[in-house]
Amino acid sequence: MLPESSEPWTPLVFAHRGSSRRHAEHTLDAYLLAIEEGADGLECDVRLTRDGHLVCLHDSRIDRTSDGRGRVSTQTLAELDRHDFASWRTDLSGEGLITGRRGGVLTLDQLLGVATDAGRPMRLLIETKHPVRYGGAVESALVQLLRRYGLDRPDPERPLRVTVMSFSANAVKRVHQLAPRLPIVMLIDVWSVPSRIGWLPPGSTIGGPGVQLLRAAPELVERLHRRGCPVYVWTVNEPDEVDLVAKLRVDGIISDRPAYVIDRLRDMGHRS
Repeated sequence: MLPESSEPWTPLVFAHRGSSRRHAEHTLDAYLLAIEEGADGLECDVRLTRDGHLVCLHDSRIDRTSDGRGRVSTQTLAELDRHDFASWRTDLSGEGLITGRRGGVLTLDQLLGVATDAGRPMRLLIETKHPVRYGGAVESALVQLLRRYGLDRPDPERPLRVTVMSFSANAVKRVHQLAPRLPIVMLIDVWSVPSRIGWLPPGSTIGGPGVQLLRAAPELVERLHRRGCPVYVWTVNEPDEVDLVAKLRVDGIISDRPAYVIDRLRDMGHRS
């Protein structure tokens, strides 16, 4: 039985690929809506194009999320930008899909601009995908871009704060070597001895278990907390999932439905 606590608890709510139940994922509209809905932060995946640009895409291919075909890594930014990444989705959620404007691929550079211009403090979680054709060049390009914005280290004077995430321990290590002060999430989706005891690989400062893992091993949150590691959980969309992470008092909730999660937390007394 996990101990109850009377201490105030208000987790951060991150919009997973934007408000992606209402708009196509990784689109400008999805992120603008998430900001409007009051999300504390935004989450994105990044991949490198053939000409070295970081674009916000989850899959290695563009077939699912655009009207085009082919691998991200074999196309230039200009080639990707010819396709429509905004209007491909149909409403399967029952929540009223908002059909977005036709739009090309969203670059990380553009998303950083959107988050910076949010008009309030904002956080951005950036996941580097692996394995990929370009290996460690992804983390190198990412840190270079963050350095250009002055975001490669925490700065209380800046309204935007960045955290990097990955399922790859090697990627975590690379980011830590390139930007030692940058917070890093080690994403966890399998039940392993290290995750069972709350151990994270060197360089990572935050644990990132999937909500299904926490169903099987709720004690993982307490073990990570004992080691001084915050816990960000993905992808929390349903009422019972919100209730679970609330009971476990996680530090960050990553959701396709940020407005819904915020409203449920408010009803539970965890948001003002």
